[in-house]
Parts: sequence; structure tokens; C-alpha cells
Amino acid sequence: MNYIPAETRYDSMKYRRCGRSGLMLPAISLGLWHNFGNEDSFENGKALIRRAFDLGITHFDLANNYGPPAGAAEENFGKILRQDFENYRDEMVISTKAGHLMWPGPYGDWGSKKYLTASLDQSLRRMGLDYVDIFYHHRPDPNTPLEETIRTLDLLVKQGKALYVGISKYSAEQTKQAIDMFKSLGTPFIIHQTPYSMFDRKAEEELLDLLEQEGIGTIVFKPLYQGVLTDKYLNGIPKDSRAAGNSIFLKKEDITEDKLQKVKKLNEIAKKRNQTLAQMALAWVLRKNVVTSALIGASRIEQIEDNIEALKNLEFSKEEFDNIEKIIS
Repeated sequence: MNYIPAETRYDSMKYRRCGRSGLMLPAISLGLWHNFGNEDSFENGKALIRRAFDLGITHFDLANNYGPPAGAAEENFGKILRQDFENYRDEMVISTKAGHLMWPGPYGDWGSKKYLTASLDQSLRRMGLDYVDIFYHHRPDPNTPLEETIRTLDLLVKQGKALYVGISKYSAEQTKQAIDMFKSLGTPFIIHQTPYSMFDRKAEEELLDLLEQEGIGTIVFKPLYQGVLTDKYLNGIPKDSRAAGNSIFLKKEDITEDKLQKVKKLNEIAKKRNQTLAQMALAWVLRKNVVTSALIGASRIEQIEDNIEALKNLEFSKEEFDNIEKIIS
């Protein structure tokens, strides 16, 4: 296996400190939400992981329910680790999550101690790991007391099954409550995973300011708005696109004429910056210091290579920023 030499492997990547913790994350992380299930090409998945690592992407983000079927992405990632990365574990940050439905019955979902403990044990077995670097609660549980969820995450760190913990999709109010509980326990809570893009700015309302004040890192998912903020939709909705298919996450009716016009205008600004639209969209979310990393997905190596090029220009002039704001506000 011929990797780029270690002394040059990290040259194309920027690393950012995750909040006030000691952990550094790459500005671009690779998510295995799509394209790593049993219906996908295992060899293509392996090629994506290898190329990402060669380009300095050290953080790989999973969840117990990624597939399909649920658990398949972790199983396939575990195979890739054993085949190609046995000697590189300490150069990688591996995260996983629990909080969505995994198995039938009352103990396979949400945020109870029983579910979170069992789920992480299963994830570790699927990936063949002794620990994960970050373990997230994937979504808030409206029924389980928050204290039970927080204490369980703390316990899993104390058991050595996770080095750090995070939360995902919590509101600002819920996040503040969690922060206070984690502080009282001394838990290494370092990161919040939230959706954020030019077309989804809800995190700007309160959450990002809170995380910055509290010294918590942020990793944003869907920074390209499920591919809409790329050149894929410049001429309408392609037949082979996610929006034209059966995706439950992006439907044809979500791609309105208004959005398409905005995409075209944003693309013109990106051209003047010598960037693709995807590169500019990534640079836009990474412009904020509180954003530690942007989480991308990929089905082709070229997508990873293109996305990393965004790091060459993360600055926006006032004119560029104002013009973008006029388009997306």
C-alpha cells in the first residue's frame, strides 16, 4: 500500500483546534453517511478513505445507523481499517453516534443508558476498535431525562470506550443545559455537530455564539446543502441527482426555482474567486472560527480533491460577503 509520505501527507490540509480542547481536527472531515453501505461498492469506499487520508483528512465520521442496512458503514469501515490502516490508527480520529432507531423494541432508540451503552459496544465490535475518539448522542431525547444521557456519555469516557464526547442536533437551550451538566462531571465534551450552510443558517441564531462563548468546537454537516451548493444543479435537476431520486433527505420540490436562481448567482461569485461553487460554500462555513470542521460526503475521489481545494481561499472581501448576503438572505 503506497501512501503519500507522512512528511507531505498533511501539507494540503489545515487543522483547527476543537474548542478549548487539545484535539485538532482537519478543516475538512469525511462522513460515511452515504456510499459505504452494503449496496455500495466496497472497493470504491476503500479508495475514498485512502485518498482522503492521503490528503490529510484524518477524521472519519460514522454513526450506528449508517448503511444501508444500519450498521453496514461501520462494518465496512472496520474491514478497511483492518486491510489498509492497521498501522495508522493513531493518526486517525474516528467518531460514531447513537440516537436513532437501531433495533426493534423499547431499548433500540433515543438516549437511555441501556441504549447508548449497548450501541457503542456494538459499534466498537463492528469496527474492530477498542475505543472511538468521539462518541456523540445523535439527537436529543424528549423522554429520557437529559441527566441520564449526559451521565452515560461521561461513563463511557471513564470506561475507556471514548476519548471525547459530543452532541448533535441539540437546540441552543438544550446545549447549554448539557454543557452545565458536563462541566459538573468533568466530562471531555468538546464538539457539537449541527447542520449549517448558506441555505440553512438556523445555527447562527443562537447556537454558534453559545458554542464559541463556551469553548466548544463545531463540526457542520450538509455544508453543501445535500449537493445543491455545487455545479450539479446549475442547469436544473439532473435525472441522476439525489433530488430526482427517492431520497428522503432531498426531494425534487425542495429545489425551487428561487433556489436555482440563487445557485446561479452564487456560482458567478465563486468563478470570480477562482473557486467552484462547492469550494466557496465550504469556505463560507469555515470563515467562522467556531466552525472547527466541515463534514463532506463523497462518492468519487474527485469530489474529495475538489473540496479540499477550498482551503486555498477561505477569506472573503467585504464586497464578496455583502453580495453573497444579498443573495442568500
